[in-house]
Parts: sequence; structure tokens; C-alpha cells
Amino acid sequence: MMGLYQGPRLLDFAKTPPHLQFNKYVLTGYRPVSTAQECLRSLFYMHNELGNIYTHGIPFLLFLVLLPLSIPWKEVDSTWICVVHYLACLCPTVGSVLYHLFMNHVGGEHVYDTLLSLDMFGVCLVNTLGALPIIYITLLCYPAVQQTALLAYILISAHGIYYATTARTNITRLKAFVWQALFRFVLFLFRVYGNGVGSPNSLRFFIIMDAFAVLGGLVNIIQIPERFSPGLFDNWGNSHQIMHVMVICSIIYLHWGTMEDLNWIKSFQCPTG
Repeated sequence: MMGLYQGPRLLDFAKTPPHLQFNKYVLTGYRPVSTAQECLRSLFYMHNELGNIYTHGIPFLLFLVLLPLSIPWKEVDSTWICVVHYLACLCPTVGSVLYHLFMNHVGGEHVYDTLLSLDMFGVCLVNTLGALPIIYITLLCYPAVQQTALLAYILISAHGIYYATTARTNITRLKAFVWQALFRFVLFLFRVYGNGVGSPNSLRFFIIMDAFAVLGGLVNIIQIPERFSPGLFDNWGNSHQIMHVMVICSIIYLHWGTMEDLNWIKSFQCPTG
């Protein structure tokens, strides 16, 4: 497939535009400034963003087609849970593919910043929409608390979205998700030690989900393994691609956990009194 189109001469780190110099350990394989059509053509030749495009592009297509087949749409009273979960699984991959595909657009830094904000917005949405079914089911037997918690999480998420989409460093972006993670952690504790409800099997999926997300973010910040062998991982196996794979694993565990809860809720009744 990579031979279908003869790509342009690629650049090294020093010759690429300053706004694309965000990983000094990736030394070669940078696409030159390109039009939208030329960016699309870059799907068919080797460069250092190709792996980032396909590690989220292929899962997006698979999620788009396969996830609806495993969601019990007709068996859940609150259909909105199924809708927001489906959107949550798709959001981060869409923004990521657009960002990595068009980041070298002739529009320059302005277009790059817009695409980066879109990418981060998708990450924020998977955190926000993905947690709403968890909150809903955990607090199912406490309707008033449930509604308050849903509203509170949305407000916390709006705060995170603002900081994530305006942040200038990976560390600042990671901090934007801390309050959301703490909120979910409290929910998990409520399931274990309080009166929260949910499938006995779903909690471990959600914990693994967050573990993958956090580990992926840390790998991306530390920039390993390319930090130890600059140039060796320019096209494949660098920290950002590893993070992409971990994000996909995190989404899969989110899906498994949510499906456990949705299948469990069909036969559950809150205790009276």
C-alpha cells in the first residue's frame, strides 16, 4: 500500500516548522508543509506520522461498525446511555486522525493549534461521555444524588475541556483530566464500600481502563523509548504510538465494563425502603 504514491522528500527535525518540533528524539521522516490534498496522499507513503494515523484510524472504522452490534439498544430503558457510550468510544479516534493527518497543513500554526484542540476535545469527550453511564448505574438507587452527580461531572468536565484544549504542554493537558479521574475513583469506592450498584464484573474493567489511560499519558510525556535511542523509533514504536495503542485498549475496557453494567441492569431492582 505504501508504494501506491511516491511521497515528497521528507525533512529532518531541524528543517521542519517550529510548531511541529515537539519531540526532539524523532529525528527524521517529517512531511513538508502540504495542501489538504497532499496531506490525504500521505496516507499512502511512509513518514513519521503514518503510524499515529493508522493506530487510531483503523480502530475508528472497527468501532464504527462493530460496537453497535454489541450494544443492547432495545433492552435498556434509558437509550441515551447507549448513545453516549457509542459516541464516547468514537470521539478520541476521530479528532486524533484529523490532527495527525493534517498537522502539516499550509495553514501553519493556526491550523495546527485548531487541530490539536480538536484532538484534545475528543479525549475530553471520551472521559466525559464514557463516565456518564458509570455514574448513572452506580447511583441508580439514589435518583436525586444521581442527577446531582451527573450535573457535577459535566461541570467538572467543562472545566477540563477548557484547560485541555488551551494547554501548551503535555503535562498541563494531563493535569486537566485529574479531577475527572478523582470523581470516577470516588464512584468506584462507593461501589466497593458504599451502597453503589453495578455489575460485580464491571469494576475491574473500569480500573484497567483508567490504568491504560494514565500509563499511556505518562509514556507520551516521558517520550520513551525514543529518548534512549533517538532516530531508531522515528516511524514505528515511538511513545506517541504506544500511547495510541493504550488509548484503544482503554476504550475497549470501557466498552466491556459498560456492557457488563448494561446487561446486569436488565435484571436488577433497587431494594425498597
